[in-house]
Amino acid sequence: MAQTFKAILVSRDDDKNQHVDIAELTDAELMEGDVTVAVEATTVNYKDGLAITGKSPVVRRWPMIPGIDFAGTVAASEHPDWKEGDKVILNGWGVGETHYGAYAGRARVKGDWLIALPEALTPQQAMAIGTAGYTAMLSVLALERAGITPERGPAIVTGANGGVGTVAISVLSKLGYQVIASTGRTSESAFLTSLGASEIIDRAELSEPGRPLGKERWASGVDSVGSVTLANVLAQTMQGGAIAACGLAQGMDLPTTVAPFILRGVSLLGIDSVMAPKALRERAWARLVEDLDMDKLEALSRTIGFDEIIDTAHAILEGKVRGRVVVDMAG
Repeated sequence: MAQTFKAILVSRDDDKNQHVDIAELTDAELMEGDVTVAVEATTVNYKDGLAITGKSPVVRRWPMIPGIDFAGTVAASEHPDWKEGDKVILNGWGVGETHYGAYAGRARVKGDWLIALPEALTPQQAMAIGTAGYTAMLSVLALERAGITPERGPAIVTGANGGVGTVAISVLSKLGYQVIASTGRTSESAFLTSLGASEIIDRAELSEPGRPLGKERWASGVDSVGSVTLANVLAQTMQGGAIAACGLAQGMDLPTTVAPFILRGVSLLGIDSVMAPKALRERAWARLVEDLDMDKLEALSRTIGFDEIIDTAHAILEGKVRGRVVVDMAG
């Protein structure tokens, strides 16, 4: 009899009502791919919350196993780069959206989507970083390519208590930036300060419509919020500054003007973590090992078991999750 494993399965009925169930699957029921991975750890990202709750059309194939990233051990491989026993990471590539994802005991994927787990990291640490942390580092790398240095001025991080925000604060502060953290939970100021933020501002300062140009307050930033917040961030960016945009927690719209771009030479840097090329992924993970304090990583993350994924997915959309959530798939 084939070995089974637990999986979260999201499906739709004929009326397009979404259902979320715990299923028992076998390897034969997984999707196509040339590498099968025993999933050891995963995480709950904002996008995973959207997929499980159905509050945004993240899932584009039905049924679907959600979960956009994982770390684990290769169980079988027909890909020349990978062999049984290799430790690997996957982020993005439509996994959990169009291809069966991480919320299962095993995953079958294309070997080209995988990168090697850095030797300095355990699978659990890698997922404490997860797609959110990897996206934060892609944002930092983009700011560096744009010529932004700590000497240019402060860096704003929006959505500061979220997964991207907490890692961005930790990395930027270690690199020497003065970090301004924007959050709707100012009660968490002590936590954000412990990660390296030097100033905390209430997100209300940025979340309502503002002027096309405002007082210059920061030279760079990492924005995971979008919408009016990003518009206000751009309007208050210093001459020649740059903002990395990597999320849409407030919305997909961007009600701004050309003023910051043509009057102050501000750059808006788009961050695509899903389809980033392998070399850039490997660079981001190598820099995370160098520039992310593992003690801070432990402080900003907590661990749950498989059975807590669904409740956590709802909580993350309700703004009740601080930092990073690691799912121990053996737990």
